[in-house]
Amino acid sequence: MPSTIRTAKFASALAAAAVAFAAAPASAQTASGTVRLNIVRAGFIVGMGGGNGTLTFRGKTYRLSVGGIGIGSIGLASVRLSGTASNLRTASDIVGTYGAAGAGASFVGGGQVATIQNERGVVLRLSGPQVGFQANLGVGGMTISMRR
Repeated sequence: MPSTIRTAKFASALAAAAVAFAAAPASAQTASGTVRLNIVRAGFIVGMGGGNGTLTFRGKTYRLSVGGIGIGSIGLASVRLSGTASNLRTASDIVGTYGAAGAGASFVGGGQVATIQNERGVVLRLSGPQVGFQANLGVGGMTISMRR
């Protein structure tokens, strides 16, 4: 009898562990969404920019505001970016500050390509055409918030 009780306890513990293991990945899973941003940047030494956009995630569209500042930029440019936001658990994970460092220049009709990440681990992979001229050296970034 004692071995039957031990076997039953072991089987119960094993079943509980299997249920817990199966449930854990579901709560930690991330998904991707579609992002569209319209940004205008202007600057001489210190650049400033802002704009708006949308995140489409799990069948819903969320309105976004974009702000940012860059050091070492010169020029005036407008850019329409589209791409993906990955590592989202909820739509609000897109909120945060995205940083990028590097050097680049774009001219009238040129394009922009960026892969940037926020403090929550959300990665934006964006590309799109730029109108105007802007060259930069150094640090740039942007802050995304949700609009109501």
